[in-house]
Amino acid sequence: MPQHLDACVARMTAAGISPAAIACFRQYYLQYRSGQVRTEMREDDIRPPAADRLARYEALPAAADLANTVVIKLNGGLGTSMGLTKAKSLLEVRPGMAFLDVIARQALATGTRLLFMDSYNTRGDTLTHLAPYAGLARDGLPLDFLQNQFPRLRTDVGGPLSFGDARDWNPPGHGDLYLAIQADGLLDQLLALGCRYAFVSNADNLGASADGRIPAFMAANTVPFLMEVCRRSPMDRKGGHLAVRRETGALCLREAAQRPQGGDRFEDIELYGWFNTNNLWVDLQALRDLLRQHHGMLPLPLMLNPKKVDGVPVVQFETAMGAAIELFPGARALAVPRTRFAPVKKTCDLLVLRSDVYDLDPTSGRLVQAAGACQPTVELDDVHYGKVGQLDERFPEGVPSLRACTSLVVRGQVTFSARTTFRGNVTLSADSPKRLPPGTYEGAVRL
Repeated sequence: MPQHLDACVARMTAAGISPAAIACFRQYYLQYRSGQVRTEMREDDIRPPAADRLARYEALPAAADLANTVVIKLNGGLGTSMGLTKAKSLLEVRPGMAFLDVIARQALATGTRLLFMDSYNTRGDTLTHLAPYAGLARDGLPLDFLQNQFPRLRTDVGGPLSFGDARDWNPPGHGDLYLAIQADGLLDQLLALGCRYAFVSNADNLGASADGRIPAFMAANTVPFLMEVCRRSPMDRKGGHLAVRRETGALCLREAAQRPQGGDRFEDIELYGWFNTNNLWVDLQALRDLLRQHHGMLPLPLMLNPKKVDGVPVVQFETAMGAAIELFPGARALAVPRTRFAPVKKTCDLLVLRSDVYDLDPTSGRLVQAAGACQPTVELDDVHYGKVGQLDERFPEGVPSLRACTSLVVRGQVTFSARTTFRGNVTLSADSPKRLPPGTYEGAVRL
């Protein structure tokens, strides 16, 4: 047995990690140590999908109810890049409302069953925040299930990281969903309750609301797996894209971590025109059958993520949830409008989400783009706005009106006043700390 594997397995066992997750880690470890991990997806192996491989959102059939659908929110992240130390989903996105509040209200309004895939870091805060929502947990289902964790491996000496705390572990990517949902018989329980489909999306993407037309389309066309995709823009060129395997003809996903060394056409958004929104729909019966076929573990491509933890070089084993698209015969991609993809990865995204670009529908609880509103691109100076605390400090009176704004660029330290409106393309520049007076602004503004 390769060196250090016993130590990793013993550590996972002591931490209460499930036998299925330990078996998965063992298999990945053996691939890694034998040099069999092929992280690159070469240009010769793939081609762009033809137009007829994509279904169109606007052409979906009439809506069906969501009685046979469970909504699963991926909720394992802390948002540390934005200066957060608790679950990212606790961030306030509307006055007095966090991501979790919007998601809970949507579920109660539509009557859909709701689950969160939490991490060890987010579970406690999440369940505490959701406790006041009576009726959210139903049919004997838990409100969440736990993502697994893998030992981080030192790349200098080869063994597991040994700080003796949370730094020793990494979440194995959202591809862990397919392992984690089997724990304690949860997948079987969902199927027994009549849940045929799961809608999976990131908790920080409030554009991802359950739409009954999609499982209706899947049922009518016997689609076992469906990925929502959006047209790539120049801002998306460095992210992953949809493709087709030349050898098998199956739809596949090429992530940035799988980009080959050297020149290729990964960033060619005209050639590879579609990206994965991470809004996925899965036929749970088909998933159970596929898991049984592969002995409880889907053979997703392993991605090696090198990092430094307090100066120690490590590698993390990770997989991507969307990579499962090529494992389900008959899987489809669905071209959706950009309004279904509104994640918060940076403070500039949070600013737009908090603005008058969006309204909350009082009936469905959905966050919808306001009538006539533009979808602005916003670029904030990372030095002065990169953390949520900095953003709140610079906008003490609330977010200016962005409804008529096409783009907003802020360079320098600017504090914003109430009763401020931006129109068209706006660039604000300040060489020293300045306050922007109330008013309407267009074009280039130097303070």
